[in-house]
Amino acid sequence: MIPIRQLDINDSPSIKPALDDTALFDAYSQAVVGAAEKISPSVANIVVLNKDHKPVGEGSGLVITPDGYILTNAHVAASGNSFKVSLNDGRAFNGRIVGSDPPTDTAVIRISGSDLPSASLGDSYRLKVGQLVIAIGNPFGFQCTVTAGVISALGRSLRSQTGHLIENIIQTDAALNPGSSGGPLTDSRGLVIGMNTAVIFPAQGLCFAIPVNTIKRVVNMLINQGHVSRGYLGIILQTIPLQRRMVRTLNLHQENGVIILEVAPDSPAQKATLQARDIILRIGDTPITSMDDMHRFLTENPSGKEYSLTVVRYGTLIQIAVRPEEAAD
Repeated sequence: MIPIRQLDINDSPSIKPALDDTALFDAYSQAVVGAAEKISPSVANIVVLNKDHKPVGEGSGLVITPDGYILTNAHVAASGNSFKVSLNDGRAFNGRIVGSDPPTDTAVIRISGSDLPSASLGDSYRLKVGQLVIAIGNPFGFQCTVTAGVISALGRSLRSQTGHLIENIIQTDAALNPGSSGGPLTDSRGLVIGMNTAVIFPAQGLCFAIPVNTIKRVVNMLINQGHVSRGYLGIILQTIPLQRRMVRTLNLHQENGVIILEVAPDSPAQKATLQARDIILRIGDTPITSMDDMHRFLTENPSGKEYSLTVVRYGTLIQIAVRPEEAAD
């Protein structure tokens, strides 16, 4: 009789049990796990309180400085007189509003703390359609929730709950859970590249985030002066690459510009005779290669002053004088 040999699973590498599950992670899983572990300590749950200190709303936020400045959505903070802020480690703080900017759905609140876990902000100029992104929130006082997906589109426009049109929005299919508005959208390295702001509930996979480069400028003004001052032209723009033939023919020194999609009635742009399909290349001495360039100029330069726009209209370079007005809240 031939003896039956007991099979030792250690003899077969193909069925040998893994001692460490991390060895089985693919690159995608490692990126999501790594980003979540890096950013989660700085993601906060925000309970909005009315003047009687009763809860009237809830959302997520992000600690952006070690001394307690927290980024969130303006629509999250809008109805509150004060806030209860809880971090992922269980600590809770009382918060107050620093400033709010409905046109970008951005608000900053402040808690009293030091050496708080704060997030690192990335660069939304470098984003690409198809890039991996991770959406993180802290809804309902539970620990952070994490979803992942890709950037579906860039340069979208979205009307906020207050009726303002928010431009240059990031569209992603990373699901946004209820209560996660105001939380961060990160890249695979855990750098914040946007703030989650809205989801279209009847649709599959349509979530939106405000790009971090817009947020940086707004937050700086909210912290320093409590509000955002900006000029208004009354145009909807889209960043476009310039045709090589146009660049050569007109001897241009840039590869991108912004095209006007729509001109609002009775706006400074209409008064200046700007038209849909005009391509803006410069305002004053500032090259305009993206919508962020235009937003930055209108935010950093005084309204009520006349500026010269360099525009391509029907293949010809023209100069148009425009006088931005102070944007209404």
